Amino acid sequence: MKRVRMVVEWPRGSPLRHAWREGKLFPLKEDRPAPVNYGLIPGLLNPADGEEVDAVLLGPPLPLGEAEGYVVGLLHLKDGDHKLLLAPTPTPPSLEALKPLLAWFAPERKPKVLGPEAAWAWLRGLGYLEDEHGVP
Repeated sequence: MKRVRMVVEWPRGSPLRHAWREGKLFPLKEDRPAPVNYGLIPGLLNPADGEEVDAVLLGPPLPLGEAEGYVVGLLHLKDGDHKLLLAPTPTPPSLEALKPLLAWFAPERKPKVLGPEAAWAWLRGLGYLEDEHGVP
């Protein structure tokens, strides 16, 4: 199973958000603390919002910048702005471990977690090429 590279823009537990633009991180604003390491997959666009695909990396807080993890699921949202779920190991997280993440999204967005197969199918549908984004 391959790992996927992402950029952490908002570390777990931090209220400080950053934005990834043209290969650099810029301070954005202060917000409520993130329940996960939140960021994006550089260069891969989500047609739902025209922005790079959002990704969350479960586990302990990480520093800003590049990180990698195994695809363990997809946070599916009603509006199509899905989030790729990554973890330090290939073992899918328990629903209990995902409760803070699910609670972070407004109920009207109807957040639900789909498995790794659904995540890979979605990525491939977006034109994801493992050679460009994955970690060998």
